[in-house]
Amino acid sequence: GQLAQDGEVARFESRMASFVGVRGAAAVSSGSAALHLALLALKVGPGDEVIVPSYVCPAVLNAVLHAGAAPVVADIEPATFNLSADDTRRRITPKTRAVIVPHMFGLPADLDALGALGIPVVEDLAMSLGSRRRGRRTGGNGSLAVCSFYATKMMATGEGGMVLGGDEALLADVRDLRAMDEKEEFRIRYNCKMTDLQAALGLSQLRKLAGFIARRREIADLYGDALRRLGLPAPAAPGDCEPAWYRYVLMLDGDADPFIEEMKRRGVECRRPVFKPLHRYLRLSGFEASEEAWRRAVSVPLYPALTGAEIETILKALRLVLPRHCTGNVQERRTRGQANQPC
Repeated sequence: GQLAQDGEVARFESRMASFVGVRGAAAVSSGSAALHLALLALKVGPGDEVIVPSYVCPAVLNAVLHAGAAPVVADIEPATFNLSADDTRRRITPKTRAVIVPHMFGLPADLDALGALGIPVVEDLAMSLGSRRRGRRTGGNGSLAVCSFYATKMMATGEGGMVLGGDEALLADVRDLRAMDEKEEFRIRYNCKMTDLQAALGLSQLRKLAGFIARRREIADLYGDALRRLGLPAPAAPGDCEPAWYRYVLMLDGDADPFIEEMKRRGVECRRPVFKPLHRYLRLSGFEASEEAWRRAVSVPLYPALTGAEIETILKALRLVLPRHCTGNVQERRTRGQANQPC
């Protein structure tokens, strides 16, 4: 009999916190809302700076600007597409209040190196829910973590998001900020609640998440075997990582567009995994690794509902098209710091 935020939301929060391995959680209306409210709970506001990677979707940039802070864009590690700790260190100023760390495409970022910088870390799990690094699940290594449950994410509630963490005071602030009615004192708050309808779907999806991840890994293994038979190296994670394989990303020799068009003609839709890096939106120069990833990276279809016949169509197209766009020059990749990525 309950449609709005109530018992199902509370159960979803509890089970998500247990899954990630943190003390608590606060469900909200979207991943973007989760990022925004996480920054506000960390007291980020006007006059502050937040470091973000360039190679990520604009939701991260929007959250910083909604909080009234200034985004400071940093470059990525070429081999992992994750935020570079070295470049982040160079961009820290006395105004730096937080760093947002998306675990790109399901591969956990190096939170040990980034956490050692002494800045509050907001982990973005939109693409990595269920992945691990050094035996630890992503989401339990920063000041706060955020999830998105949009239709295309690791698990889906249609729309929805969550803030997770071990600091109950921060989570209490998120819970206060997500609803504006029946408060003793006024401050600017938001209408960012999750409904029980979404939470019920989330509970169902969470029970299936391990199976989703296992299927993603099976498909990634099939793609990897096909690439190796072509004499090309397959995308691989560092030995201390268990990726979730949100996306299967290839690095081509040149621009991704001709490859995308050829695959489309063969019935396979591939895309640039990031539509446009943030430094291009902000008209900033530099960011060589992000620029190269934007120009050369391409995402091959990978999601749990892919059928065997669909996978075979993708593999057949890859066998015919990929060798024309990938030389597999290992020495060139190592020079660029991309030894684990084709091509």
